[in-house]
Amino acid sequence: MKIEMDQAALNAFLEAEFPQVAEDLRVDQVHAEGVDLRLMVKESHLRPGGTVSGPTMFGLADVGIYLAILSRIGPVALAVTTNASIDFMRKPEAGRDMIARCRLLKLGRQLAVADALLYSEGSDDAVARCSMTYAIPPGAARR
Repeated sequence: MKIEMDQAALNAFLEAEFPQVAEDLRVDQVHAEGVDLRLMVKESHLRPGGTVSGPTMFGLADVGIYLAILSRIGPVALAVTTNASIDFMRKPEAGRDMIARCRLLKLGRQLAVADALLYSEGSDDAVARCSMTYAIPPGAARR
């Protein structure tokens, strides 16, 4: 799949379209399979007990997969999640950023299917796995 938006373009899109999350997230890499997205973990992302909350991890995966899709179809703001599943496998490591490695499995005209593995920075053991399907709006620019 041809890359339509690189790392700089995706980070600029986040700043323009999602300023509420852009200060906490950044695209680290756009690669052949998708993107790697980083969450700079703050106190507001933690749940009681000092670990990253489930909703925060879900949000990281959701935004990461969204950006992986946009990296291939361009800035289509209305692509939306239609199905999602997440497995929490282990506790994230305290005091470390989280990395979402997002991989596009299928990119069609109307639907995209992708998965994300979430890691604590520096660890090879995934803390969560997420699978999502996105609807791509009719007439979305495709090159």
